[in-house]
Amino acid sequence: MADEQALDEVVRFTSDLIRIDTTNRGGGDCRERPAAEYAAEQLAGAGLEPTLLERTEGRTNVVARIEGSDPSADALLVHGHLDVVPAQADDWSVHPFSGEVRDDVVWGRGAVDMKNMDAMILALVRAWAREGVRPRRDVVVAFTADEEDSARDGSGFLADEHPELFEGCTEGISESGAFTFHDGSGRQIYPLAAGERGTGWLKLSAHGRAGHGSKVNKENAVTRLAAAITRIGEYEWPLRPTATVRAALAGLAEVYGLDADLSDVDGLLRKLGPAAKLVESTVRNSANPTMLDAGYKVNVIPGQALAHVDGRFLPGAEDEFRATLDRLTGPDVEWEFLHREVALEAPVDSPTYARMRAAIEEFAPEGHVVPYCMSGGTDAKQFSRLGITGYGYTPLKLPEGYDYQAMFHGVDERVPVGALHFGVRVLDRFLRTA
Repeated sequence: MADEQALDEVVRFTSDLIRIDTTNRGGGDCRERPAAEYAAEQLAGAGLEPTLLERTEGRTNVVARIEGSDPSADALLVHGHLDVVPAQADDWSVHPFSGEVRDDVVWGRGAVDMKNMDAMILALVRAWAREGVRPRRDVVVAFTADEEDSARDGSGFLADEHPELFEGCTEGISESGAFTFHDGSGRQIYPLAAGERGTGWLKLSAHGRAGHGSKVNKENAVTRLAAAITRIGEYEWPLRPTATVRAALAGLAEVYGLDADLSDVDGLLRKLGPAAKLVESTVRNSANPTMLDAGYKVNVIPGQALAHVDGRFLPGAEDEFRATLDRLTGPDVEWEFLHREVALEAPVDSPTYARMRAAIEEFAPEGHVVPYCMSGGTDAKQFSRLGITGYGYTPLKLPEGYDYQAMFHGVDERVPVGALHFGVRVLDRFLRTA
């Protein structure tokens, strides 16, 4: 069992990491090295030999291996990213990089996404060193750069250029799973991520005839782009429930005593009430227009207009995604992937999933553990190139009224101290037996 020092350290490490500003503004504008050096220092203090690696100066990753007691067992990857999305201080109640602990809550950018998990890993590794604990499997710990953009300087670089560091790893755990979801009627649900939609960030380009804004112009690039964007934004993607989503619906139906009628997914979602939020974004592909860029003067029709779209596709549905975008953009608008990563699915009947579930149930016996698919993506996509099956497992016991999903990339991101303590205990229980 994790000791009291580990519980103190997980709070301190979370706060310290938040105070290290690792804002990733995209396009290479980020510097994770100070946070990587901090993590490496804590790992070295636990008797490990961390390796720091960079593809680009300042974009630092950290990898260390804990030797297990069973040399015949497959290794397990435990990873978290060090970068965070931008935060506007004027919008926050507490400065986003203060790491302030107020009323038993740690505030700041990264408190949930995902310096909390980074701190849990560090605190647990150090507790094991004090107690002389060895896990059954080798555990490879990785702290990555650039997850909040393309991962080219982070997990992509590690997977492509340093696969030897992950030798023997067959499974991995990281962010966005095993948190408390309160449904408003007293039930506590713990969704355990066993899938991710694929990432398809798109650039749309419309070309036309430049001219004076007062003249008739049937080849207006802005009009052509606007029409395509409207079609994309209004399109209703067909239902495509994957194996993970079907397992999620079946698990939730069991919690609520419902018939898991997968021939009427929309009807089942309506019956699930607030719990439908755990599934509704992952029953189909999606494409949301997010950025527009056209023109330079009000009385000039530009010859080109650009847009960006955040697209996500389910496992097995990428071909449909591509064909649908071809149809929706039409003959006058071109599109291309700016960033594309695969969709993932992990088995929910594996021994590892069972052990993760058991660890949650030991410390939250009132909870209902169900599988789910993440609507977004994680570094598990890049590590899957190495044959590593990824799960989302950052255990947090959260109070009612705490909107976990709103904390991701949101204002006033924060995590309760008690949730961090729960996370360390659950991770300790799982990783000792994994």
